[in-house]
Amino acid sequence: MTDHDQLSRRTAVAAAAATAALLPLAAAAPASAASRAPSAAPGGGAAADPPEFRHGVASGDPLPDGVLLWTRVTPDPDAVPGSGRGAATDVTWQVATDRGFTRIVADGTVRTAAATDHTVKADVRGLRPATAYFYRFTAGGRTSPVGRTRTAPAHDTAAGNVRFGVVSCANWESGYFSAYRHLAARTDLDAVLHLGDYLYEYRSGEYPEFKEVVRPHSPAHELLTLADYRVRHGVHKTDPDAAAMHAAHPVIAMWDDHEFADNAWKGGAVNHQPDSEGPWARRMAAAKQAYFEWMPVRPSTAGTTYRRLRFGTLADLHLLDLRSFRDEQAKPGSGAVDDPGRTITGRAQLDWLKAGLERSDTAWRLVGTSVMISQVAFGSVPAHLLEPLAELLGLPKEGIAVNTDQWDGYTDDRRELLSHLSDRGIDNTVFLTGDIHMAWANDVPMKAATYPATAPVATEFVVTSVTSDNLDDILHVAPGTLSLPAAAAVRAANRHVKWLDMDAHGYGVVDIDAARTQMDYFAVSDKRDPAATSTLVRSYRTLSGTQRVERSDTPVR
Repeated sequence: MTDHDQLSRRTAVAAAAATAALLPLAAAAPASAASRAPSAAPGGGAAADPPEFRHGVASGDPLPDGVLLWTRVTPDPDAVPGSGRGAATDVTWQVATDRGFTRIVADGTVRTAAATDHTVKADVRGLRPATAYFYRFTAGGRTSPVGRTRTAPAHDTAAGNVRFGVVSCANWESGYFSAYRHLAARTDLDAVLHLGDYLYEYRSGEYPEFKEVVRPHSPAHELLTLADYRVRHGVHKTDPDAAAMHAAHPVIAMWDDHEFADNAWKGGAVNHQPDSEGPWARRMAAAKQAYFEWMPVRPSTAGTTYRRLRFGTLADLHLLDLRSFRDEQAKPGSGAVDDPGRTITGRAQLDWLKAGLERSDTAWRLVGTSVMISQVAFGSVPAHLLEPLAELLGLPKEGIAVNTDQWDGYTDDRRELLSHLSDRGIDNTVFLTGDIHMAWANDVPMKAATYPATAPVATEFVVTSVTSDNLDDILHVAPGTLSLPAAAAVRAANRHVKWLDMDAHGYGVVDIDAARTQMDYFAVSDKRDPAATSTLVRSYRTLSGTQRVERSDTPVR
């Protein structure tokens, strides 16, 4: 999208044009409910092998008047993801106010082909605000599963509350996506926010090691080509828990590094070797194309995912892209982390974020950041825990000053952003974060070293991983065995960290109303068990005007 601030005003034609201009994604075909295209006769499938919808349905990026719908059609048995095979196929979509589709309010037809891996996107507009809808696709006599979605509140509406599921870091080989199943079962969510690492690029048995693999993914080799990334996306869309989540709620997704390669930056990645794996630009372009094909996301300027959504007068949600524009990570302990010439956001994105936060007239300003913004020092961690923590965080094992893949490695950008909040009196800013496979509740002060004398200017809620390894997984010990002293040491050195859980896998539910923003943290019983149960672990909130987190004894209802 070319104008982040006017996302909900963009016309259907402009949406299609922007998509086509950025990436070869001709599958995007917006339509308006006020002027519906007549349903066309579906085609593209042989009579003996009619098209199938093997990868479920999804919706995303809800607006007051619309939502983005997604599916993938398999026109014939050979047209599997990444194959480049299969005939062009007409896919009809319908939106209704009832699950039985007796009250259809919008429909249209999209032609998809191998050029877009037979993925389908329909950017539907003309819908009513804050309304639940049902949608489905048909092709060649076959009908997809039915999905449920929901539009956002009108921009000038004072909604009572807005509630999101929050997830991050879903490694297929590490376990089952039970967190998604538990979110799918909830009927109280406006959307699910996915903060990145929707999939991982590693070869099979690299992360985790072979003996710990719960279920092998495909392809077995490391992702390098467009076909590779398409295949891995296709695998994830066949997971029953992922399919259930996507069918139950709109998903607001942003990427982190593993959608490309570990510790990605604009010119490369730790897990990319140009001599043997080719140019980074080619790999990044392939990964981005597959992502935009397979995820219910509207692309933004220059093929990025930073964008802004609004939920009535309660909250603006600013979603960041912290991989496309960042400089290479500095060495821990080096002075380069403070170099004002280095950036994690890029100049244009940081200016966009600052302007959006300053102009916001909502009660709360939410910022989706794929890596933690709070300052964290690890120097007090006991020596026997330093190495596994370094492994978890992707840092040298001889010592940790800061995690330079986070905002700690780009202190000038953080200083500029936090100073902007402080100087302009911008309150009620909440950072929602994933990435590091731990759950945190943090105050965000200008200077952590002088906290609490230095008052916080924002708060941060960090969710743990869906399945990706955390401390007890790496150490192969029972939860709480070594994590409790490690967490205590981290908190002792970082007084703005109010809570830290290094063991759990699960998800969060964040609820926003005029008085407070609260995160409930949930843990699943066993990521290796496809029937894992879910338990509320802790609840933290920040009251309006305080810029501080506090524990809540009452989960959101």
